[in-house]
Amino acid sequence: MDSEVAIRLQNVTKRFGDIIANDNVNLLVKKGEILSILGENGSGKTTLMNMLSGIYFPDHGDITVHGKKVTIRSPKDAFALGIGMIHQHFKLIDVLTAAENIILGLPGHERLDMKSIVAEVNELVAKYGFDLDPEQKIYDMSVSQKQTVEIVKVLYRGAEILILDEPTAVLTPQETSKLFDVLRNMRKAGKSIIIITHKLNEVMAISDRVTVLRKGQYIGSIETRDASVEVLTEMMVGQKIDLEIDRTEPMPFVGRIEVKNITCRNRDGVAILKDVSFTSSAGEILGIAGIAGSGQKELLEAVAGLQEIESGEILYHSPEGETVTISDMKAAEIRDLKISLAFVPEDRLGMGLVGSMDLTDNIMLRSYNEGKHFFANRKNPRKLATRIVEKLSVVTPSVDTPVRKLSGGNVQKILLGREIASSPNVLMVAYPVRGLDINSSYMIYNLLGDQKQKGASVICVGEDLDVLMALCDRIVVLSGGELTGIVDARTISKEDIGLLMTSSKKGGAQHAE
Repeated sequence: MDSEVAIRLQNVTKRFGDIIANDNVNLLVKKGEILSILGENGSGKTTLMNMLSGIYFPDHGDITVHGKKVTIRSPKDAFALGIGMIHQHFKLIDVLTAAENIILGLPGHERLDMKSIVAEVNELVAKYGFDLDPEQKIYDMSVSQKQTVEIVKVLYRGAEILILDEPTAVLTPQETSKLFDVLRNMRKAGKSIIIITHKLNEVMAISDRVTVLRKGQYIGSIETRDASVEVLTEMMVGQKIDLEIDRTEPMPFVGRIEVKNITCRNRDGVAILKDVSFTSSAGEILGIAGIAGSGQKELLEAVAGLQEIESGEILYHSPEGETVTISDMKAAEIRDLKISLAFVPEDRLGMGLVGSMDLTDNIMLRSYNEGKHFFANRKNPRKLATRIVEKLSVVTPSVDTPVRKLSGGNVQKILLGREIASSPNVLMVAYPVRGLDINSSYMIYNLLGDQKQKGASVICVGEDLDVLMALCDRIVVLSGGELTGIVDARTISKEDIGLLMTSSKKGGAQHAE
């Protein structure tokens, strides 16, 4: 019955030039339910929700809120209808308190009664079970606390329908569990909650129903109790996918990259890595875990010669038994020594590939740097580019297409394929499946496993703990730039990793060398 419906979208379409982001989508959100919007990157999830929150305006179709047909042209219109969206990237002012951010932009008197406002915020905090001090400054807050401020901000404005875009992307397992408890309390209070996500396990844990989008189209909705990971995956992709990661046993420990007490600082002089030490082994996958901004990116860049080191050293132990100190070398110097090290950075086009160059020329970049002049005729790199396109199912008109015209996921495939093709002794990858569909993601996991079996030391920075625990042999955990644990991925629990991600070095690190 419509009296039980909070939102109904009928035949909603949104185009961006020739691209159809949403194609005649129908969606229903009930009062007092948690609905997960599930779909791969590019499926139209966020675009659809941006139309509900007033960021985009539909080209076609109707939106009904609480049984009344509405027009939403701005976030102000959405708030007036009781709709609030919490985005992945927070919009908070660091030097203000939580309460000041919560009321920012609201109409009112020039002189505010902050005591009353703090009391009102505390009422909301207590009602739903948040953990928040309204008078704490934003710059003193953790990521999860900042997210809480954003949620309380829309509740304070009277939201009855909340949209959360990838809300657990930067949370530890413990913080995710707390968030889910809060969302359940909000559901009990009659709120309608929409979660945009791609994490199937979390969909099964928190939602009442799941709506699946694929390539901008509505595929269907299913009660979560009737769903399974396999069913949802097939709805998302259109075919059955093998979701198993084939993890083999690591080879006997042979040190390949040895990081000894390194400290690095950013441009502002703030320490981003503090006295970090570990050794990666040949024939293993070593994961790097931590909350966003804990130094994972800088750690890989330091090994690759792209991040200046203040103190400590990094040693490369070659298969021939030679040891080279590479901590005082630039990337080009490491390459000149014929050290077989490959790096797939987080910034694909900024650091890995040249956007204006085609696939073949980007393959040639590595070859020129290594002095392989026989590649100058483009024949061999063209063959390699063609093989990468075929093996990794890269969607491109041809190998002559500039990489900037490819999607982020396809750019990632080209870069990873190029680096693996160099048969490295050390392969470092940062977020290797970000932007990839499920099928391609598992293809990449197995490619990393192949490199491990060939004896490479694979170092992988990831954000999905379930994947890191299934893929890696050991996991290095960072918290605030400090190493808080080196653990066995086969025996550690996700909750224990989460504790290490938020602990301090003084608390004692667990080691599994």
